Amino acid sequence: MECAMEHLKLLREIEFSKEGLESLIYWRDVKKSGAVFGAGLTILIAMSLFSLISVFSYVSLLALFGTVSFRIYKNVLQAVQKTSEGHPFKEYLDTDLTLSQEKVQQLSTVAVAHVNALLTELRRLFLVEDLVDSIKFGVVLYCLTYVGAIFNGMTCVIIAFVALFTLPKVYENNKQSIDAYLELVRSKILEVSDKIKAAVPIGKKAETEKDK
Repeated sequence: MECAMEHLKLLREIEFSKEGLESLIYWRDVKKSGAVFGAGLTILIAMSLFSLISVFSYVSLLALFGTVSFRIYKNVLQAVQKTSEGHPFKEYLDTDLTLSQEKVQQLSTVAVAHVNALLTELRRLFLVEDLVDSIKFGVVLYCLTYVGAIFNGMTCVIIAFVALFTLPKVYENNKQSIDAYLELVRSKILEVSDKIKAAVPIGKKAETEKDK
């Protein structure tokens, strides 16, 4: 019973995190999404131009300069107005940032589940459990060699970050048209896959074993 309650609590926390991420990438709050997108893109571009240590140092110095300046400003303002509002960052200083052992275990459980699923899928593809799926995986890897020749890793990360904040919103605004094209592409892929499975005996054998 206790294990089930912990599992339910973990699912709720994951759902809450998903809602927060969806709110950002779908630009529900334009100011918040814009701030996260701008800050993230700036940091990623800086990391592509400078070393990670330099970026961390400069960003930290900028943040520290901002907080120190704001603290001095509030202190001077309180002295002039003769008020006692207290520390300007008291709300954030009182926030509990410590990770409990339970929280760490929950995060570890989720991470281990994803890693195990990834390893199982990679084993299935590399050891050719299904010939057609392994061929598809090979085509994807082959395409990635061209991507790697054109872009470096950080450029790919920047493109992925920009896509994360643009493609979901574009899809939401043009859902019907995009779904129609995706369905057409999916039907063509399935048609080609069926032809390959029909032509390759190994593929037909693997499919028969799955059905059993």
